[in-house]
Amino acid sequence: MESDLSEKFRRLVEVGLALTSERDVSVLLGRILFEARRFTGAEAGTLYLVIPEGKLLFSVVQNDKLGHSEVLVGNGSQPITIGISPTSIAGLVAGTGSTLNIPDVHDLPESCGFHFDSSFDLKTGYCSRSMLVVPMKTPDGTIVGVIQLINARHPETGEVTTFSKENEELVLCLASQAAVALNNAKLTSELQLAYSEAIHRLARAAEFRDHDTGAHIERVSRYAAAIAEALELPSAEVSKILLASTLHDIGKLAIPDSILQKPEKLTSGEYAEMQCHAKLGADLLAGSENPTLRLAAEIAYCHHEKWDGTGYPRGLRGDEIPLSAQICAVADVFDALASARCYKTALSLEDACEFLRKEAGHHFSPRVVKAFFEVMDKITKIRGVPSV
Repeated sequence: MESDLSEKFRRLVEVGLALTSERDVSVLLGRILFEARRFTGAEAGTLYLVIPEGKLLFSVVQNDKLGHSEVLVGNGSQPITIGISPTSIAGLVAGTGSTLNIPDVHDLPESCGFHFDSSFDLKTGYCSRSMLVVPMKTPDGTIVGVIQLINARHPETGEVTTFSKENEELVLCLASQAAVALNNAKLTSELQLAYSEAIHRLARAAEFRDHDTGAHIERVSRYAAAIAEALELPSAEVSKILLASTLHDIGKLAIPDSILQKPEKLTSGEYAEMQCHAKLGADLLAGSENPTLRLAAEIAYCHHEKWDGTGYPRGLRGDEIPLSAQICAVADVFDALASARCYKTALSLEDACEFLRKEAGHHFSPRVVKAFFEVMDKITKIRGVPSV
């Protein structure tokens, strides 16, 4: 028995460390409930989050018997909430911070003041009996959620049994660790949103200088992400490319308006000065420790390089060109060709696509051009025009 308890505490430490390293809120929520059920042998469970409206939000539901597991936060489904009220089991725990360990939800004393909502059981045919409900409480006493575990299973017979006091204490410890991990993940998410907004605002600074490129910046970043997905890059890398590619022309901040907004063809001297925006953009973004800004510097510097080595500013050839810049080059040129500018009319979608096909192996990476056409449906949806 002592050995079993030591093993559970060892697992508790391991799980706590794993939870604190997870920054994806949806993944974290599912993991919290799964681990709480694993500690106690619970057949089913629900995790609720406390939301600002003073309600509990159904966030994760898991039920082994019904073969159901779903994270409801961030999946586009209609939010389901209940009030924080002493008349409901989860509401009482959220409102008071107390723990409820109920042997049988169908045999509650009338004096308890709360009741069991049997609507789910009636709808699905499931039979809830034992229940352990604990608050997710941060060190300062703030309750951020509730873990509700249903039907503890005996490890040997598989029969529904009560939740032991020992497991109650373990889940309380887990819930406290989970509350801290959840707050950290939310903070990371909020910082990421703020960071993303800052990058978009920086990109718009270049956009204000060159009025033709406003929507171009947004489209190029989305094309680049679609191509990266077709190349089967990891989702985290796709997300970085989506954000970093918005800064591909940030160096235009240092190019005079007389060149940026000139409706006539540029002179050779003006064109040479315009080409400087690649190096200027890289210099502007250089020196950051942030992976996304490092990637943005790479893209800004190299997105005008060509597969055959005739591009600028360094004349890189083939896979000397970073993959991120290979991707952005295709996205950037396609959108520039298919868009009207003050100095040119737009090519048809068919002609823009034909240019990419002809330049594969010359201007562009053949592999990236192939990936572009594999996601043509996404490309045309971004542009809002029919498929070729």
